[in-house]
Amino acid sequence: MTGATRVFVLAVLPAARLLGQQSFASAGASGPPQPMNWTAAEDHQNMMDQLGIKALRPGPAGNPSAPNHANDDESKANPFPNLPAVLNLKNGKKVTTAEMWWHQRRPEIVEDFEREVVGRVPQNVPKVTWTVANTVKAMVGSHAVIGKELVGLVDNSSYPLINVEIRMTLVTPAEATAPVPVMMMFGRGGLPQGVAAAVGPGGPAGGDPPATQQLIADGWGYAYINPVSIQADNGAGLTRGVIGLVNKGQPRKPDDWGALRAWAWGAARGLDYLETDTAVDAKHVGIEGVSRYGKAALVTMAFDTRFALVLVGSSGEGGAKLHRRNFGEAVENLTGSGEYHWMAGNFLKYGAAEAAFGSKNAGDLPVDAHELIALCAPRLTFISYGVPEQGDAKWLDHQGSYMAAVAAGPVFRLLGAKDLGTSDDYRTEKMPPVNVGLLDGQLAWRQHDGGHTDGPNWKYFITWADKFIHHTATPAP
Repeated sequence: MTGATRVFVLAVLPAARLLGQQSFASAGASGPPQPMNWTAAEDHQNMMDQLGIKALRPGPAGNPSAPNHANDDESKANPFPNLPAVLNLKNGKKVTTAEMWWHQRRPEIVEDFEREVVGRVPQNVPKVTWTVANTVKAMVGSHAVIGKELVGLVDNSSYPLINVEIRMTLVTPAEATAPVPVMMMFGRGGLPQGVAAAVGPGGPAGGDPPATQQLIADGWGYAYINPVSIQADNGAGLTRGVIGLVNKGQPRKPDDWGALRAWAWGAARGLDYLETDTAVDAKHVGIEGVSRYGKAALVTMAFDTRFALVLVGSSGEGGAKLHRRNFGEAVENLTGSGEYHWMAGNFLKYGAAEAAFGSKNAGDLPVDAHELIALCAPRLTFISYGVPEQGDAKWLDHQGSYMAAVAAGPVFRLLGAKDLGTSDDYRTEKMPPVNVGLLDGQLAWRQHDGGHTDGPNWKYFITWADKFIHHTATPAP
């Protein structure tokens, strides 16, 4: 569980009054300094300077016809075949009990990820006050629901020049007779308006209803949390949003959090609210995202153990894909000026060609994606991908993500959960055929036959989750 203080003010306020609570102020001569107004390139260069990096290796191109196209030859995909041992302490001692995992090994892995990969949540991160801005009665598919528009006001008294309001929507079945499990999804979904208003992951692909309709029909609720209301998805925004607020508009330090960790922090603050809502079974709240938000969903699940389950959609590099794999998107893509903002500044070191410390590459990382997945154990963790033929590009490295899931398996078993049911030899294990799910354990895998979406996997995910949380949809009276 994260250590941020939780504060709630549960009231219904007019939207206009709410939006005017914390307006931007103009700093006078004696006021706080204005936020830095850098471009992403300028902020990126500043981090390189802080780290003593003179040159970064360029990342491979996603276009197969480009001269520097990404490798898609499996025979060249494993230049660093040996992963960090997930169940070995740094002193070499083998982890043999759950107690050793929770008290010794897990904290080591968390520290490495926080320092070198995704960054640290600051100790002085502000409080969040949640307000119900609007409540509606509507329909999702053929089911009556109650929708709430929520605003999480982040305390900016320490730096009034930056205002952060986390936007979240919560929708629950109107006729539920008990608190319901909820899937929180990274996205911009609004309040439902009527029978045809429920849109979301799923939909036309495979002919399935949207995930929102499937969830409500099965007796779940759902929430949308808007990631860009927490932190912008670009490097220029690092001196704004919650990262900029904590840093008073100034640049990050090398181990400060990046956008993935900030989005995860925002989702955790959303869970703080859900824990107070009597319509929600807060012990069974999940998190979901696709692509960059699939990365964020995995980070959220890894670092906040209150989340009970996760659906990680097509997450690729920085998510479920092994950093050490030379296949598709690479570490060097994430250290470039277009994506570095997702990560801690220190992550740039692993793309360095020339620096005060020499050079580093993916093989120098102290951790890898299998350990990020292992941080989710023994909770319900579903890794989802589509197929390249339909747009879930080879760039994502489906096999490399499968290898990471296999390599995380021993931790799930150590903690009394079931893994994918494969051997532990991630070097030789191959993905099962498309549309063949490995869904018998708390760690699950399924590659559907659709594109860059988790839509076709929702019906399998819901059935799988229901089994493990012992949920049965309550029929409408």
